[in-house]
Amino acid sequence: MSKFEEGRKFLKSNWEELEKFTSDQKKGMSMPPFEKPVEEGSILIDLPTVKHLGTKTVSEAIENRMSHRKYTNEPLTIEELAYLLWATQGIRNITPKVAFRTVPSAGCRHPFETYIYAINVQGLEEAIYRYLPIEHKLVLHKKEPHLRERIIRAALDQTFVGTASAVFIWTAIPYRTEWRYGPASHKAILLDAGHVCQNLYSF
Repeated sequence: MSKFEEGRKFLKSNWEELEKFTSDQKKGMSMPPFEKPVEEGSILIDLPTVKHLGTKTVSEAIENRMSHRKYTNEPLTIEELAYLLWATQGIRNITPKVAFRTVPSAGCRHPFETYIYAINVQGLEEAIYRYLPIEHKLVLHKKEPHLRERIIRAALDQTFVGTASAVFIWTAIPYRTEWRYGPASHKAILLDAGHVCQNLYSF
């Protein structure tokens, strides 16, 4: 099977696999946690609670959507960053079994962890931070030389990435979705990624 045929297979429905599948949820296995744990002694940074940023309507955001690869030298404020984090992965309500976030996700499973490479953000050192949606805080993840060069390489040598005020990085913990949806999870995770990116792009 060629790589193109494999890709087309991935795009097709797989109901036969799903009909034979019994999820870990149905087996009574413990639900994975809503977010990764924080190591003891980590540096935590409180974020302001900001629920409104700008006055643009959804229609205006869609009509005026445009990709930019040149940015000003004006720093991103901590309030702006806090709002963007909340808008992309913030939690509106939480119960022991489900966390309702600001974006849709298959079965409300929300497999993503959000990292921020802060380059030019007021009040933050240049470093990579992880967003803690339950606490609405940042935790310092990595601070070392040559981070910018490494980020550019990770973005396939697109140098404009290193000139942004902040770079959003999402990783997935597949089992959060697999716990319920098994073999259907990986398509759902890709769709979920689109929902998250769209919320960020709207602002």
